[in-house]
Amino acid sequence: MKVANSLKTLKKRDRNCRVIRRRGRVYVINKVNKRFKARQG
Repeated sequence: MKVANSLKTLKKRDRNCRVIRRRGRVYVINKVNKRFKARQG
């Protein structure tokens, strides 16, 4: 999982990426390709 300041570019890495808020943190998850995971902050 990548930790980044901004998730805007990480969201564009793949077509199936979704931005989701969990427990006050912002995540990028991808159900199809699991390697595109990221967390903000």
